[in-house]
Amino acid sequence: MSSRELILGRVRRALADVPRDDTPYERAVRRDYLREHGGLDAAETVELLAENLADYRAIVHRCEDGELPELLAGLLAVRSSRTVLTPPGLPPHWLAAADATRVPDRASSTADELDRVDSVVTGCALAVAETGTLVLDGSPDQGRRRITLVPDHHICVVRVPEQVVSSVPQALERLDPARPLTWISGPSATSDIELDRVEGVHGPRTLEVVLVTGSGDQPERT
Repeated sequence: MSSRELILGRVRRALADVPRDDTPYERAVRRDYLREHGGLDAAETVELLAENLADYRAIVHRCEDGELPELLAGLLAVRSSRTVLTPPGLPPHWLAAADATRVPDRASSTADELDRVDSVVTGCALAVAETGTLVLDGSPDQGRRRITLVPDHHICVVRVPEQVVSSVPQALERLDPARPLTWISGPSATSDIELDRVEGVHGPRTLEVVLVTGSGDQPERT
């Protein structure tokens, strides 16, 4: 008898006297939890997002749409970024003031090539205020999942308040589960057994989030 058969046999014996429950999963699992907490208005929800992003050690910036090109150019210049990876649907004016060389999102790019890129700039699908989470779904302004996981520096632009929701349940209602969803809560981080925090192991070491108001750019999903 294999270990698998031995364990399953013990489970069957333990459940032998348990009455069969044919209740459908949808009725057996309660879904009456709160969809959000606190009843915040749009401005308060954005403030909560900024607070939780910073708590996760993301660097938060704010600007109007017309100020975005100069802000992004400044963020790239501060890091001396010579190359910036750009998704195919990134609004052209976002990087109009930047001096860095654009690197397109190519299917043929290797992990080593992506690792040599200094920065990546993307939009997002949604941001969740209660958890300080950014959600990317592979839309044209976000590109492939790997371009936000390999480069060491990620700048993510969030249009506020339209792309901000209060809670995860609200986010799930607006997201397409068939798309490649990436949920990001702060820069990549892990801790060893002594709780020493190390950033950049599973993704970017530095995450900068730009909360931009007044943006008319709404790239279509494909």
